[in-house]
Amino acid sequence: MRTTLTIDEDVAVQLQRLRRSRNRGLKQIVNEALRRGLKQMSEEEKPYSNFRTRSVSLGRCLIGSIDDVSDALAIAEGENFR
Repeated sequence: MRTTLTIDEDVAVQLQRLRRSRNRGLKQIVNEALRRGLKQMSEEEKPYSNFRTRSVSLGRCLIGSIDDVSDALAIAEGENFR
């Protein structure tokens, strides 16, 4: 079947790269890409399952107030943090 397609520039660049790297003609690359894409598009989407992360107690805060960044850096890196 013959048809005319207008291909976006970014897709054309990818097709040319594949064509050169696989040493094949444009027709072969386009047909392979369409077959793979259509196969993937026609498959049912797999439902996502929820992932839960357990909560963990981190203990008490070792810094009096985390609002003062300079105090936190002084405790973490010593007084010479600057």
